[in-house]
Amino acid sequence: MSNPSAESPDDPAVERLDRSQLLAWLVEQELPVDPDQPLEAELLARGRSNVTYRIRQGVSDSDGIDWVVRRQPFGHVMPSAHDMAREHRVISGVYAGGFPVPQPIALCEDPDVIGSVFHVMGYMPGLVMGAATETAHLTPPQARDLSHEIVSTLAQLHAIDANEVGLGELGRPEGFLIRQAARWRSQWDLSQTRDQPLAIDLADRLTTRVENVPAGAPWSIVHGDYRLDNTIVDPETMRIRAVVDWEMSTLGDPLSDLALLLVYWTRPTDRLLKRLPLVDGVTDHEGFIDRRELVDTYASASGRDVDHLDVCIALSCFKLAVILESIRKRILAGAQVGSAAGQADLMGQATDVLLELGLASLEGDALEALGS
Repeated sequence: MSNPSAESPDDPAVERLDRSQLLAWLVEQELPVDPDQPLEAELLARGRSNVTYRIRQGVSDSDGIDWVVRRQPFGHVMPSAHDMAREHRVISGVYAGGFPVPQPIALCEDPDVIGSVFHVMGYMPGLVMGAATETAHLTPPQARDLSHEIVSTLAQLHAIDANEVGLGELGRPEGFLIRQAARWRSQWDLSQTRDQPLAIDLADRLTTRVENVPAGAPWSIVHGDYRLDNTIVDPETMRIRAVVDWEMSTLGDPLSDLALLLVYWTRPTDRLLKRLPLVDGVTDHEGFIDRRELVDTYASASGRDVDHLDVCIALSCFKLAVILESIRKRILAGAQVGSAAGQADLMGQATDVLLELGLASLEGDALEALGS
């Protein structure tokens, strides 16, 4: 099955990929490529952040390749963000632990090869659903099955022993939420394109709230950007074939993954989220479970309490706002590629809605705030 999010091979971003240099590097790594046959490449347009290519060579032959290359964005990159070496390391670890991810193939830390550090992984066919039109075909039982599948897969991730899969040094779980609040405030300062008092207000309140979360909470590997369209789904069974986009993975509070999933998990009665143009009602259709059932299902599957979920939801809103502001900055600089290019106003609107949602989440029940 071809990926529905692929863009034309003539896309300017594809022209910026030095396929001859890439091929030479793959040959040097003694990977199964033909040095005399050019690579075919296309941009996988789903991501608004890292640049993701599908590369192929001799796919009709038994020794052909069908791989994915991930590199950093062109233009403005936030410090410590878009870490392709980290993503490769995490994928390699959880793959070895039996978690559903694409097969890791190679990492190149020399930016001179294609202009950025990059890594190579296997191409995984399946459904990538990031728009309401892409989930509209699901029957209610399929939507419900998929709802429980995405929760059970998250619980499976959080049950992995990081030390057993070689990821015990991936991060410092103690004080995770405090550091996250500080990190995203500093990233806002580096990425902002305009004065936005709501961002400062939310950052100040988060700083106070995360300091009040009890120390010693259980930790796990966290994905960092867990949502439906970062999964590849088997169209027949609704099972998740692979979870992708691991650049922000670390060791930390597992509720941060659940919180981010909830921000993206829309319902038909949402009003404030309807002003967020990037969400698009993906889970509005009949059969998708509501947010409270999603939380209850996760708590049951993982055995974890969710006492400080509200502050994690507010932090997720702030994190997403900063990321979208950074994308807006790249757009204004003319450096953004893919589906987000030319959407500066849209990114600004989305940032403002997320800041408003984050503040509302701190003022009461965060699940009610998301549904307001």
